[in-house]
Amino acid sequence: MASVFVYHVVGDLTVGKPELAEFHESETVESAIRAIGESPEGSIPIWKKRSQLGIENSDMRQQRFVGILSSFDIVAFLAKSRCLEDQDKALKTPVSEVVVHNNSLLRVVDPATRLIDALDMMKQGVKRLLVPKSIAWKGMSKRFSVIYYGKWLKNSESPGNSSNNLPLSMNRSPSTSVTPIPDKYCCLSREDVLRFIIGCLGALAPLPLTSIAALEAINSNYNYIESSTPAIEATQKLPQDPSAVAVIESASDGQCKIIGEISACKLWKCDYLSAAWALANLSAGQFVMGVEDNVTPRSLPEFSLDSPSGDIDLVNSGGSRKPRKFSSRSVGFFSNSASHNFSSRSMYRGRSAPLTCKITSSLAAVLAQMLSHRATHVWVTEDENDEVLVGVVGYADILAAVTKPPTTFIPANRSTEGFGNEIQC
Repeated sequence: MASVFVYHVVGDLTVGKPELAEFHESETVESAIRAIGESPEGSIPIWKKRSQLGIENSDMRQQRFVGILSSFDIVAFLAKSRCLEDQDKALKTPVSEVVVHNNSLLRVVDPATRLIDALDMMKQGVKRLLVPKSIAWKGMSKRFSVIYYGKWLKNSESPGNSSNNLPLSMNRSPSTSVTPIPDKYCCLSREDVLRFIIGCLGALAPLPLTSIAALEAINSNYNYIESSTPAIEATQKLPQDPSAVAVIESASDGQCKIIGEISACKLWKCDYLSAAWALANLSAGQFVMGVEDNVTPRSLPEFSLDSPSGDIDLVNSGGSRKPRKFSSRSVGFFSNSASHNFSSRSMYRGRSAPLTCKITSSLAAVLAQMLSHRATHVWVTEDENDEVLVGVVGYADILAAVTKPPTTFIPANRSTEGFGNEIQC
């Protein structure tokens, strides 16, 4: 285990982080769309309103957390028939009716919590860490003494406090030199942790240059949908980690070729109403590859959209109610100069293209891809054929890879023949 995770604490990652502004479950879907567009994570935590005056403790704050709302959740909701029939009413719906309730996705932790403990929480499914803002926090870790470290380790392994019950005892250190500011918190995401990790890759050698296949970081249990099936089927069971569904075409030899994805990342800053209509009316292949403006009216009927007032337009037309024909460009996937023929299956390598890597790609390369594209995942393809899908690498897979015990790894440039043939859709 790299010492960088033992000798750093969560407070080191909070320097410069803004104070959390709570988004309450009573707010509307319309407000949530704007908040998600302005969020650097592309999703927002949802909270219950405080029901009492005074200062609340960490446990009370934890109990008020509802869940995390993503763009995929909203588009899936707006794609329901009742929402398409009355879009104004749908946009005024409280987010409490849309968000997936899951209180375990966020954990309140002390600034002095060791980074290795925070990583363990995130590997177990925690997506956000809520950290109290502290007085006189210098943003510098103090190395633990042998006695202090040994005592802490002993306490965390005491009976009744197994790794399954990890959060509460590890959230609070026995003593801390910082003083929390009442009701002042900042929120850390898994992306924040990965940005810290990429800044100290040298301390993790040889892991960064090891292939993701050798590190067993490729997850073969991904969500997928055939391109010929209705796109709405991607919402039947919304994926949570990562929030993405691969759109694939099955070849005669049983291999799966990825042609696109329906995900929170792609829908983050899209035209939500157009995307919802497309999700409800098009096939998965049409949704991700594009439908041209010159399609016949019979195949794509006219429809109307409202453009709610606000800083972020929900429809690209930007004006008042106006009937128009649907085009995938209005969803926000394509540039105006793009021209593609869906029947030719020629992938447009633009905003609609899925982010991919090869099974021989190094961990550092995949990590850099995810952070530079603000993505929560990267689809993994065979080394010989960059269209044949074998799995996905997400935040949890990266965190598991960088914290696993040292062993003998295969260099990133060494062949891993046969790996892709073991994973099929």
